[in-house]
Amino acid sequence: MMRSRDILVVGGGLVGALWALLLAQRGHRVRVVERRPDLRRAPVPGGRSINLALSDRGWRALRLAGLEQRIRTFALPMYGRMIHDRDGQRRFQPYGKPGQAIYSVHRRLLNAELLTALEEQPGVELLFEHRCVDVELDVPAIVVETPEGERRRLEAEVLFGVDGAYSAVRQRMQHLERFNYSQEYLEYGYKELTIPPAATGGWQMEPDALHIWPRHRYMLIALPNPDGSFTCTLFFPFEGSPSFAELRTEADVERFFAEEFPDARALMPRLTEEFFANPTGTLVTIRCFPWSYGGKVLLLGDAAHAIVPFYGQGMNAGFEDCVLLLGLLQRFEQDWEHAFKEFERQRKPSADAIAELALYNFVEMRDRVADPSFLHRKRLEQRLAEEYPERFVPLYTMVTFSHMPYAEALRRGMLQERLLDELMSIPDVEQHWESPAVRQLIARWLQELPPYSEEEFSLPAERVQ
Repeated sequence: MMRSRDILVVGGGLVGALWALLLAQRGHRVRVVERRPDLRRAPVPGGRSINLALSDRGWRALRLAGLEQRIRTFALPMYGRMIHDRDGQRRFQPYGKPGQAIYSVHRRLLNAELLTALEEQPGVELLFEHRCVDVELDVPAIVVETPEGERRRLEAEVLFGVDGAYSAVRQRMQHLERFNYSQEYLEYGYKELTIPPAATGGWQMEPDALHIWPRHRYMLIALPNPDGSFTCTLFFPFEGSPSFAELRTEADVERFFAEEFPDARALMPRLTEEFFANPTGTLVTIRCFPWSYGGKVLLLGDAAHAIVPFYGQGMNAGFEDCVLLLGLLQRFEQDWEHAFKEFERQRKPSADAIAELALYNFVEMRDRVADPSFLHRKRLEQRLAEEYPERFVPLYTMVTFSHMPYAEALRRGMLQERLLDELMSIPDVEQHWESPAVRQLIARWLQELPPYSEEEFSLPAERVQ
C-alpha cells in the first residue's frame, strides 16, 4: 500500500477528474482546483467541440476507476467512417475487425460522471471557480483566486498540473532553466454545428458511424448523441479561398454548404444561426519537457502534450497517462520522484508520436479517404492483416484498438507504409499476389516486424490495483 499523501490536482476536466479519482480510491487526500464553475450545476457555453471518440485506451482507464458500466449507458458505438460525396453518395469504411468500434461520448456527460464519482470518495475537496494565479514549485503550493476575488494559498505534498493546453502550472515551469516548450497552431480552425433529431425522434443518419464529408483542403464531420442529434464540426482554413474569412454573411454560408455539403445542409435548420453564434476554435499542438520537478510536481494530459483531434486520441492519451503513472507509483512505492522520471522516460516518445499521427490523420481524413488509390491501399493492407495477423497490424488498429505504446505503433506503421508503397508500385499487384516476386517482397519486409501480441503491451486493471 502507498502511504497516504496530501495532493493538489489543478484542473477538474476529464483527465484531472479521473486522476484525482484514482488517487482518492487509493486513500490519498485530494483537493481539486478548477477555474470554471461546476458544469453539473451551471450552463456551459455552447459552440465548443463536445463529442469525444472513446477507444480502448480510454475504456481501460475507466474500467480501472470502476466507471466503465456507468459510461457505457450513454456511449454510442461507431464501427467505421461513413464517407459523404458531394452528390450525396455514401460509402462505409469499417475501422477494424467486425465488432470493433470507437464510441461517441458527450464530453459534458463524461466529465459530470467523473466529478460525481470523485465527490463520492472520502477525503476529497472540489474547489470550483478557483483560478490558479501562481505556483511555488519547491513547496509545492499554489495561489488561487476565489469566486469572491480573494487570494488563497494551498500547500500539498505533491502537485499535479492537469489544467489543459494553457496550463498555469506548466506556465510556471517554463521559467525553469532547460525547460523546453513549443506550440504550433494549424492554419485551420473549427466551428461546431448541429444536426437535430428527426421530427419523430431518433437520428436522421446512421448513428453507428462517424460521418465525414472530405473535401481535400477541409472537411465536415458528425458524431451521434444519445438524444438523436449529431454534433458536427467544420474544420476549415482561417484564411484563403475558401476560408472562414470568406464566409461573412448568411448568404455566403448558405451558398457554401449547398455546394459542398448539400445532404448535411438539408438536415441543419439552424445552420446560419449557429455558424455566427458559435466561436471559431483553434487547433494547437504543444510539446514540452521535462514534465516533472523534483518529485513534487508533474504535468499530465494536455498540460504536457496537447494534440489536434484528428486521431481521436487526446482524451484517450490523457487517460492512458493516468493508468501508466498509477502502475509506476505502485511499483516504486514511496519514491515518487523515481516514478515521475520513469513516467517521463517511457511516455515522452509516445506523446510525440501521437502528436505526429494526429497531424497525419488530418490529411488522411480530409484528402485521402475518398481517393481510389487510398481505397486500393486499404484493400492491400487488409489482405496483409488477414494473412499475417501476428506481424502486420494496421496502424489505426494499433493506435485505437490496442495498448501498444504510440511510439512503437508509429515505428511499425512507418515500416508497413514502406511495404505498401512497394506493393502499390507493382502494376495489377492483386492479380500477381501469389507470384514469387510479390511473396518474396512481403517476406523481406515482414522480417522487420516482430510478432505482435497485445498481452505484451496490455496493462489490465488487475495488474495495477
